[in-house]
Amino acid sequence: MAAVICGSLAFDTIMTFEGRFADQILPDQLHILNVSFLVPGLRRDFGGCAGNIAYSLKAIGGEPLPMATVGSDGTDYVERLEGLGISTEFVRKVDDSFTAQAMIMNDRDNNQITAFHPGAMQQAHITRIVAREDIRLGIIAPDGREAMLQHAAQFEAAGIPFVFDPGQGLPMFNGEELARFVDQASWVVVNDYEGKMLCERTGWSLADLSRRVEGLVVTLAAEGCEVWTGGEREHVPGVTPTAVVEPTGCGDAWRGALLYGLEQGWPLARCAALGNQLGALKIAQRGPQNYTVDRAALGLV
Repeated sequence: MAAVICGSLAFDTIMTFEGRFADQILPDQLHILNVSFLVPGLRRDFGGCAGNIAYSLKAIGGEPLPMATVGSDGTDYVERLEGLGISTEFVRKVDDSFTAQAMIMNDRDNNQITAFHPGAMQQAHITRIVAREDIRLGIIAPDGREAMLQHAAQFEAAGIPFVFDPGQGLPMFNGEELARFVDQASWVVVNDYEGKMLCERTGWSLADLSRRVEGLVVTLAAEGCEVWTGGEREHVPGVTPTAVVEPTGCGDAWRGALLYGLEQGWPLARCAALGNQLGALKIAQRGPQNYTVDRAALGLV
């Protein structure tokens, strides 16, 4: 069975600053901020949350259906997905735009500064979701605003359970819109900062949120995650990686594992534990789609 992954396909330009941002930014001078960072390391990767989640899900044996848009420069990305055995049935090309671009700078402490150009992602709502026998579930990941609103409504109308994962797209929505997303979704995933913002905008606590869905997960980076079901919290410990190289794409690797576990009918805590393992694998490699998965080592065969 397949999972529809609504989100972006993007090119990530990843830069490495060998110092610490905190040493270069003076808190009392933010009103006249003018800084420059020397970045000896630079490369371009395939990225975007839909592509990264699809990569993770495929690597562990799932069937991802990314639903996204690329621009006139996106042919290489489509060919890459097809080469990985990932369906591009729901990938559309917008000829008068560039593919979404993320410019990401990491410092030595794995802090990040990101600039994002949405490009073709702003037209992601042109593809619709309809009920289909082979589609078991889906995810709403950061995407164009209209796409997130429309795809959530389409998942609900089609009777397809989905994960609401607003990520960096959360600030685009007011409390009423976010409450509607939660009530449409079966599961909600946020990091700790996003969780605080979601609670503030909806007026609900994490316990309240978890009572409105089948499960809520708050990811805590190296500390693992909190799994909330029916107002009760359970901590799922993090996994120590072999190396800490780059955080870009760790959350998306985690989400691919979540979708795999949900499709298998696993308890949410077990899904989260597999996600923590995938996140640890990813952080040990540069780029969001350059790690490899040993399914036997993960207990998946």
